[in-house]
Amino acid sequence: MTSSNDASGTAAGPYQAAGSLQGRTILISGGSRGIGLAIATRAARDGANIVLLAKTGQPHAKLEGTVYSAAEQIEAAGGKALPLVGDVRNDEDIAGAVDAAIDRFGGIDIVINNASAIDLSKTDDVDMKRYDLMQDINVRGTFLLSKLALPALRESGAGQILTLSPPLNLDPKWAGMHLAYTMAKYGMSLTTLGLAEELKVDGIHVNSLWPCTLINTAAIRNMPGGDRIVQGARGPEIMADAAHAVLTNGNATPGSGSRSGNFYTDEQVLAAAGVTDFTPYSLGAPEDRLIPDIFL
Repeated sequence: MTSSNDASGTAAGPYQAAGSLQGRTILISGGSRGIGLAIATRAARDGANIVLLAKTGQPHAKLEGTVYSAAEQIEAAGGKALPLVGDVRNDEDIAGAVDAAIDRFGGIDIVINNASAIDLSKTDDVDMKRYDLMQDINVRGTFLLSKLALPALRESGAGQILTLSPPLNLDPKWAGMHLAYTMAKYGMSLTTLGLAEELKVDGIHVNSLWPCTLINTAAIRNMPGGDRIVQGARGPEIMADAAHAVLTNGNATPGSGSRSGNFYTDEQVLAAAGVTDFTPYSLGAPEDRLIPDIFL
């Protein structure tokens, strides 16, 4: 299947959407670049309202894009954007983002917990400031953004929370490989597990999404040897399409069970949505040479 270009200039993949996010209001953390921006831009193509909460208000020396350039891309794709400079480690910033979303768009339908910090150091080597950063952004930020958005999500009548975190795989190798990071990412996943159960009565769907392969992002490219590593990655568009499928209920198969409390992978979601060829998402490497992601 051939690719085409959408209004943002990124290549569209083989996913054929069965639903739309038109008119929905999405509050996303850390959406100024990478996977978060790809998800936001895909939703914008439907005509969604996107509230971006990200730290980068000024250009970064090593990272492309700001919250304002991301907003321009979202609006060029057909959506409405509200860029907010803020830090998920700051309670006032999160509360302000929730209030701003409600003031501007009348409510919040979807929260996407995308902001995350990574450090794959072994326990001997990990700096405790990095440990604290991962706990504060990944775990506390995810919990607090979800918590403060709950009244608006209840009011929506069809509220959803989607967190970019892995399945809770208790194979000891993942904890033994990078304990500090594993605890931080699994903390995000425990938020999905717990909120899905807690919010059943409210009808709010809470799920996690994780890529099967490495994804080409600035965080990976900035790692030692990153330019070489990403040759075995897929583009962030695969996560954007998978998130769209989850958020529009396009990922379901008959008898697949609950719409909430799931730890989806991008391939699983898109296969259920009818995608049979994933090669358009790759950067050129054959499928059998793609680098598998961790935690799977």
